[in-house]
Amino acid sequence: MALRWPGAALCVVIALAASFAAGLHDGPQLLYALFFGVCFHFLAAEAQTRPGIEFCGRTVLRIGVALLGARITVAQIAALGWSTAAIVVAAVLSTIAIGVAVARWLKLTTAHGVLSGGATAICGASAALALSAVLPRSREQDRFTLVVVVSVTTLSTLAMLLYPLIARAFALPPPLAGLFLGGTIHDVAQVVGAGYLMNPATGDQATIVKLLRISLLAFVVMAVSLSSLARRADNSGATSRPPLLPGFLQFFVLLVALNSLGWIPPAWHGAINEASRGCLIVAIAALGVKTSFSTLIEAGWRSFALLLIETLWLAAIVLAAVLVMRP
Repeated sequence: MALRWPGAALCVVIALAASFAAGLHDGPQLLYALFFGVCFHFLAAEAQTRPGIEFCGRTVLRIGVALLGARITVAQIAALGWSTAAIVVAAVLSTIAIGVAVARWLKLTTAHGVLSGGATAICGASAALALSAVLPRSREQDRFTLVVVVSVTTLSTLAMLLYPLIARAFALPPPLAGLFLGGTIHDVAQVVGAGYLMNPATGDQATIVKLLRISLLAFVVMAVSLSSLARRADNSGATSRPPLLPGFLQFFVLLVALNSLGWIPPAWHGAINEASRGCLIVAIAALGVKTSFSTLIEAGWRSFALLLIETLWLAAIVLAAVLVMRP
């Protein structure tokens, strides 16, 4: 536990500096935290700071996202409507299908297409790790999983910066901007960052849409697992699988339920929202510290090309649907 303090303190200091600069120049805190964090990438692999950076990038992030549940009600989720659900489901399934097709075209395996497509379509690194647990294990598959985690995190960070500009360019109102951001950006942190970079209403909508995408992880992982077992009669290895719905999302859902029932006192909302935002700024600082573009060069062009094509497809199909829905 003590080893986490140097890295965690670094992320907190970056977050405080970002908040100060944002207040001074009236700019976005999350964006400042990301850019300031990238400047300290040389500390990402240091033994003294790495545990704390990883802690902030995972645990603190999950706490921040879980606390966002206090802003959302079941009525808001129901208000997404069948059209939004249909768009999200179609985008997820088509991205995985495109991933498999492009993987074969690039002379990669079907498993590579499923893993990268699922990571792009659902929830980034978390989906990659969940899917890798049910796919056939090999040294090549483990290496590709690492490439996917690094690449999808980098692409998600770029999307967090670029997609709000696209939403503004098309003058999307908050509900449609939230659908676009929540339906396309890979990781939860970057969805939250992009949404709240625009405005609170877009951030709330993007978070709800992202939760809908994440809920599909269970179905996709189960389908891949059944397919994998059907192909292999040999079912000898006992595999320890990650939970289909992580604990922080269970807590998110719990807070949504409590808020929907009116069991969270109104006086608590301000403190919970501030705590959530503080955690997210610290987490974004940690993600900035961990971001390295040089690693992508070593990954090989085919793996990155596969993820890039899937990312562009997902963005294109959701944006097209959003533009059709725009009044």
